[in-house]
Amino acid sequence: MQGKQKVLVTGSNGLLGQKLTDLFIGKPEWELVATGVGVNRYPVAAAEWSEREGQLVGSYRYESLDVTDAAAVEALLTKEMPDVVIHTAAMTQVDDCEFKKEACVALNIDAVANLAKLSTTLGFHLVHVSTDFIFDGTKAMVTEEEEPNPLSYYGWSKWEGEKAVMEFANSYSILRTVLVYGKVADMSRNNIVLWAYQTLKEGKAANVVVDQFRTPTLAEDLAMGCYLAAEKRAQGIYHIAGKDYMSIIELVERVARFYGFSMDSINRVDSSTLNQPAKRPPDTGLDIRKACEILGYEPHSFEEGLALLNLQ
Repeated sequence: MQGKQKVLVTGSNGLLGQKLTDLFIGKPEWELVATGVGVNRYPVAAAEWSEREGQLVGSYRYESLDVTDAAAVEALLTKEMPDVVIHTAAMTQVDDCEFKKEACVALNIDAVANLAKLSTTLGFHLVHVSTDFIFDGTKAMVTEEEEPNPLSYYGWSKWEGEKAVMEFANSYSILRTVLVYGKVADMSRNNIVLWAYQTLKEGKAANVVVDQFRTPTLAEDLAMGCYLAAEKRAQGIYHIAGKDYMSIIELVERVARFYGFSMDSINRVDSSTLNQPAKRPPDTGLDIRKACEILGYEPHSFEEGLALLNLQ
């Protein structure tokens, strides 16, 4: 792309949102407008951004924005006129979606449809982040062509969001991802790898399922997938996930092995024993070959991801 580009990111206070901010720091050809609910939780204030010695930096501003407020979204986007919007904001607590269905629809469907319509009206490319939970988990390593069949209200809402993007947006990338892990400042919620590390470190008793399989995704890799899709204005659906396919119990075992922790406190269980409100798909590893070939996506291995976390 020629000239300076403007990207607006929703959900910038979250794990992926902060990793996107990290990424755009080093892109002087981009102007970033980061948006989130409430105050900015990114550790470097916008005023300090340009003072990083010896670094080429992109320009950066933060705006408070509730993406479920359609009028506020339209007003900000009309004022900013971004070239790309990367939409990371979502209700992702799977069990909560079963009980808070109105809030789930407002955030995962209505807000997405509004952004998709505005992308066509205002002429920006929309990068929308979706999930492996749109699938029923009956097949391993599914491609982008696999027919969605969600098992939970969360999965259904994200599939409806995808359909809204495909219906209303002229220029879009839908990026499906799996079990995102990482570490940022002032985290609002935990993720599986941080939970495994802390549980193992403290020797806490915990139940871990043996019958669910995923391709866990480093947050930095997902951020790079979003960046590549934005840069290339990539059209269509892409799977952006980790390269290593494993069960949840293997994930915990690999964390234990990497850090030298004992697995003695971990109890191996079948997922049917957990009585979770929302049904989880048993097998949702995603095939990432399309993203690798078309976008140039190159994820880290799981152990490389653990090393980047720098937890010790």
